[in-house]
Amino acid sequence: MKQKFDIIESTCVPLPLENVDTDQIIPARFLKATTREESFFGENLFRDWRYDPDGTPKRDFVLNDPRYGGEILVAGRNFGSGSSREHAAWAIAGYGFKVVISSFFADIHKNNELNNFVLPVVVTPDFLAELFATIAADPKAKVRVDVPNQTVTNLSTGRSEAFELNPYKKYCLMNALDDIDFLMLQKDKIEAWEAGCSK
Repeated sequence: MKQKFDIIESTCVPLPLENVDTDQIIPARFLKATTREESFFGENLFRDWRYDPDGTPKRDFVLNDPRYGGEILVAGRNFGSGSSREHAAWAIAGYGFKVVISSFFADIHKNNELNNFVLPVVVTPDFLAELFATIAADPKAKVRVDVPNQTVTNLSTGRSEAFELNPYKKYCLMNALDDIDFLMLQKDKIEAWEAGCSK
């Protein structure tokens, strides 16, 4: 979903598991779907962890725990490894997450998130551990992600870290532009260049 990113302040959903791959994020059988609706994929985010085969929610999985919610997913190291399916980013966005915080992302999945208006925020392992501890102690604890200044802050402790963000992707996120939107904004410049080349 296209949306402008500025400052996101939210409670968090903790997923303190390492090496979560894209098949766990959205199982391969959902890649056959004929819809592109993010809501469909969001409903099936972490499907096999979230539901029994008969569709009964698993009470011990975090997305089914009423104590946790929000627009920020805090995940363990090496999030989004495995196959390069873009559907994993669709599922995360479709569920309603705007930000995923981890100490390391698989590169292709990281880019897929950015292309689908989900911000991957890389923090140090120590900061990530602090976030998990804070959320465990208080599920209502909030985190602030300041996109213009590229900082993430644990509001319970006051600790902040800076995060990296590609300038082009930052511009696109802050202006709700996908790659095609950005290209269309350059139409006059492209036409002017083409006209100059034809002389």
